[in-house]
Amino acid sequence: MNCANALRKFLFLILIMVIFLSSCTRNGKSFSKITMRWRTVEHTTPELPTGIKIMVGRNDELPINAWAAIIDPADPDVDLDVIVSEDLDRRETLTQFSENNKARVVVNGGYFLMDKNPTEHVGLLYVNKHTVAPATKSVLRNNKRYYTARGALGFLDDGGIDIAWVTSRNDSLFNFSEPLENHPEKPMDSFDFSTAETWEVDDALHAGPVLMHEGRIRVTSDEEVFFGSTIPDIHPRTAAGYRNSGELVLLVVDGRQIDSRGVDLQELAILMRDLGCVEAINLDGGGSSAMVVDGKLLNRPAGTTSQREVMSAIAVSVNY
Repeated sequence: MNCANALRKFLFLILIMVIFLSSCTRNGKSFSKITMRWRTVEHTTPELPTGIKIMVGRNDELPINAWAAIIDPADPDVDLDVIVSEDLDRRETLTQFSENNKARVVVNGGYFLMDKNPTEHVGLLYVNKHTVAPATKSVLRNNKRYYTARGALGFLDDGGIDIAWVTSRNDSLFNFSEPLENHPEKPMDSFDFSTAETWEVDDALHAGPVLMHEGRIRVTSDEEVFFGSTIPDIHPRTAAGYRNSGELVLLVVDGRQIDSRGVDLQELAILMRDLGCVEAINLDGGGSSAMVVDGKLLNRPAGTTSQREVMSAIAVSVNY
């Protein structure tokens, strides 16, 4: 009898291990790599400076179509900015952003409330050291209040790029070396500013979650309180990150199409890692995900050739 019980326990443990290992794979394939065929997009008019490279990529297995812009902020001809719509409804297409700001490359930025007119940004929007929208400090989920420092992308005065978990206090921005330890059943109820540092940036926006930190994939969805939302699911995506070299990587992945299903956050992180990023963050996605070069839309947002009007964008301009 004891042998029979021991055997049942052993088989049960084997079953648990199989379920765990299965959760780490999809269709029998590991999440550790997504093979993309990348090629450089040539013949832009006028020609882009050497500090800007545009690539298009394809994976037939998932399948997905993707576009990447690699920007070297050390190029003296290149400027990076977070820009915001000045229209009455506070939203415009990326082509309009490109034309109005004379930007060569534009991708969509942070989350915004589509049912508001004028719209409102969800979380921090900081342009030319001026707060356009305040940082998200807490989120309500299932009648529980969670304090959170969500992921943010920032551009520094010296051309540097930073991705951090950020909040604000008394008109100052603060970044944390680690996200607040929120979990679905365990909310954080305050900030410990003794562990934070002042975040000195020129431009910044909240989005999230963070996808990579210190060279490793680290998707902090729960810590940033994105559980209970559809954000972790498979969608069209936009992401930003940077390499050890300081180059900015902007990525757009089409989705909701037969030939491009989109990606989840883990897959998005893999793509950013394989593009050489050491830090990366998810931006607004879905129908907002788009990349415009010289006013021309490169991708098909959510399967269409039309562009959603958005509130904020990341712009790459050229100084000549």
